[in-house]
Amino acid sequence: MLSLALIACASKQLKLEDECVYSPQKTQFAFWSNVAEQMEVRIYEQSDDVQCTKVVPLTKGENDFWTATVKGDLVGKYYTVRSFQNGEWAPEAPGIFAKAVSINGQRAAIIDMNATNPEGWENDVRPAMPDMTDIVVYETHMRDYTMSPNSGIEHKGKFLGMVEKPAINHLKELGITHLQILPMFDYGSIDETTLEKNRYNWGYDPVNYNAPEGGYSSDPADPACRIREAKMMIQAMHANGIRVIMDVVYNHTYDVMGCALGRVVPQYFYRLNEDGTYANGSGCGNETASDHEMMRQFMVESVCYWAREYHVDGFRFDLMGIHDQETMNAIRAALDEIDPTILTYGEGWAAMSPAYPYEDLAMKQWTYKMPRVGAFSDDIRNALIGSPFDHERGFASGNGACKQALMNGLVGCIGFEDPNGQLGAEPLCWSGEPMQHVSYITCHDNYCLRDRIAVSAAEESEATQLRMNKLAQTAVLVSQGMSFIYGGEELFRTKLGIDNSYQSPDSINIIPWENQIAYADLYEYYCQLIAIRRAHKGFRLGCAEAVKEHVEFIPTDNEHLIIYRIKNLEGIDSAKSLLVLLNGGPEEATVAMPAAEGNYVVLAYDGEANAAGLDFASHEQETVKPYSATIIAEYPQPEE
Repeated sequence: MLSLALIACASKQLKLEDECVYSPQKTQFAFWSNVAEQMEVRIYEQSDDVQCTKVVPLTKGENDFWTATVKGDLVGKYYTVRSFQNGEWAPEAPGIFAKAVSINGQRAAIIDMNATNPEGWENDVRPAMPDMTDIVVYETHMRDYTMSPNSGIEHKGKFLGMVEKPAINHLKELGITHLQILPMFDYGSIDETTLEKNRYNWGYDPVNYNAPEGGYSSDPADPACRIREAKMMIQAMHANGIRVIMDVVYNHTYDVMGCALGRVVPQYFYRLNEDGTYANGSGCGNETASDHEMMRQFMVESVCYWAREYHVDGFRFDLMGIHDQETMNAIRAALDEIDPTILTYGEGWAAMSPAYPYEDLAMKQWTYKMPRVGAFSDDIRNALIGSPFDHERGFASGNGACKQALMNGLVGCIGFEDPNGQLGAEPLCWSGEPMQHVSYITCHDNYCLRDRIAVSAAEESEATQLRMNKLAQTAVLVSQGMSFIYGGEELFRTKLGIDNSYQSPDSINIIPWENQIAYADLYEYYCQLIAIRRAHKGFRLGCAEAVKEHVEFIPTDNEHLIIYRIKNLEGIDSAKSLLVLLNGGPEEATVAMPAAEGNYVVLAYDGEANAAGLDFASHEQETVKPYSATIIAEYPQPEE
């Protein structure tokens, strides 16, 4: 029998994270509600029991927290909470901060979190990041990355699959610094009792924000298993010098009344329209209210919990434009107290119009108001390959009209006033610093790069489309922003023309590992591009003032040609200057070389790249082949 003591928790300032605090002697419960007339915790022996073992009334205390302490060892049991309001009991739900859950997340589990730590967890540390401009992010979905029969991975579609050598070795060989995982919290679209059906989903349908998704564990019925294996995945990445970024989706829930946020405190955590209906800035039927005090506190506590408990190294915010700026700045400040090198960035837009003043939202155009919070640059994306909402070409596929937009992206959209006047009278300005500008051309959304180029340049040969692919990724990796690559682009992945594969089968979404041989030239080019970027600080100056001091665009009348130069790099880079020639047209271009005192060394030319150098370059002029990039480093003359 359980011994029950209806006493308030200790007088410390309670947090939402204190929902269930376990020890072998007692378990303390604390739930927040500003509308409940009564609240109770219901304890179950098994996750699927129809009847609960005990009903524990909660006592209302300070700051609208309802608390109780149950004596005895409750480990292995399950709980739900429900509230009485407006004359009736709301449906049961896991608490809003449930950290361990039953299969399909229907009930919260009482576990000893210390027992979920893998061996050596106390020694796990974030890989060193002495220079934040080193960052190269690689985004993937765990099923995409591990399900291919050619992957060499045993635990397909699982946290443990990401731990295996083939998975980690590819990332190490590529040279990335950060792995961004699509949502790995508990989400609603996958039935964890029927995983043999291999249903696929990206996971942007949150149910329990603070517990891992059971579908990625080897035993979804064991609440501790998913936690332990998620930690093992992060630990393995850390041991191999790779940091892990978590994709978080605080902007909406799977539904309202199917989620604890909606059941425990109806309406409070969501924005409402004037007529009382749920606002829908997410396009998914609801939008959360980050501007409400406790939703803001929930988001801050949640990211800090993942950073502390799971050692997560960064957070990518889905539809960040739904959140308010004050909340994003509060998150950044809280993470700084844990580790200032933890990344924060997101989508600076919403799916539809949020029910909140536009000028106060975390939209891309206000990024400069959120120091050290980054935003994806649809400017550089659209300039390089065209908008995902039409079939027009971009600069990399022959559209010279995109030239000026691309130049703005190359310098991080910092309002760069080019000394040679190449960016016009009003250059794009939405980031305060270039590292707030996430330079990318593709992510999980919309077409992958191969398919996007195939759609807009269908009449071109595969060989030409490969040249366009390389050119587009070159621009990303020589830009002053933070570089981001969608997993599988280095292997010329295709989704067979499907531009929204969020629930397409594995056959559409898997990364084709066999292409590492079939398209070995492309793969090697990506590896060398990353090596070139990481070898040359000039491509990642990291500071707006430094970009304005060292960067120039050399004038040219060719609408398909960009001549991008980073100069006077003594004391910053091993090179005195760096010259990037981007040719987005079908004809070869010839460029007169700037005067130089040192040796010009070609790092990339006509679809080949080598961080150690391909050849010496002429001091007179250089050619740029169609749809390609030439990268040249000027090194000091060796001393005699």
